[in-house]
Amino acid sequence: MSVEFFENELHLKTTCLIEPHYLPSLEYFCTLLNFDKLIIEKNEHYIKQSFRNRCYINTANGVEMLVVPLSEKHGKVPLKDIRIDYSKKWQNNHWRGIQSAYAKAPFFEHYSDALKEILFSDHQFLTDLNLALLSFCLRSMNLEKEISETVSYEKTFGGDIYDLRSAITPKEASSGRPYYKPIAYYQVFGSAFADNLSFVDLLFSEGPRSLSILKASQKEILNK
Repeated sequence: MSVEFFENELHLKTTCLIEPHYLPSLEYFCTLLNFDKLIIEKNEHYIKQSFRNRCYINTANGVEMLVVPLSEKHGKVPLKDIRIDYSKKWQNNHWRGIQSAYAKAPFFEHYSDALKEILFSDHQFLTDLNLALLSFCLRSMNLEKEISETVSYEKTFGGDIYDLRSAITPKEASSGRPYYKPIAYYQVFGSAFADNLSFVDLLFSEGPRSLSILKASQKEILNK
C-alpha cells in the first residue's frame, strides 16, 4: 500500500474495518485513532502467525513474544469459532511474564488488576478475549469508539469503510507501513528503545500520557 494511496483514501473514510488483535500493538492503535467507528472482523478465516493471538512485551531479557494457544489449528475456520486451548497454562505464563516485565513500571499497580481479571476470565473464544482487551485499552485512554462486529464475511466493503484487515502483520516491519513512527518513552528495561510493542508496555510506563504519545506516534500523513 503506497503512502499516497493511504493518504487519499483516509480523507474519505470514517469507519475502520479491522480484525481483533491480542493485546494490540502501538501501530494498531495509531490506525484506530483516525476513525470514530470500528467494525471488528469476526468472520474471516483464521490466519496463522499473526497478531490475532500474539503480542510482544519488553523484559529484562529483551523483547518477548506471548502467544495464546488455540484449539483449532488446521483448515479454514472462521475467526469467531477459534477456541482458546486451556490445556496449557498460558494465563499463568503470560501473567508471570507481564509481572516480571512491568511490576516496577510507574503505572503497573494502577492498571494491572483490571488486565489480570480479563486474562483470567476464561474466555472460550479468541475473539471474545481480544475484544475485552481492546475495550480495556480504550478505557485506559478514556477513548470512546463506536464498535460493531461483522455478521458475515464480505470480500470488499464500500462507502465510508476503510478496510484494514490483515494490514498489520508481524511478518514485516512496521516501518514499511504508513501508520506508525517510533516515539521513545520510558521503559523499565533496556538501554535502547524497543518500539511498537503491545500497548500495555506504553500504558504501564506512561499511564495518562499514553494517548498523547500515541498521537505523536502517528505518521505525518495521519495528522493532516
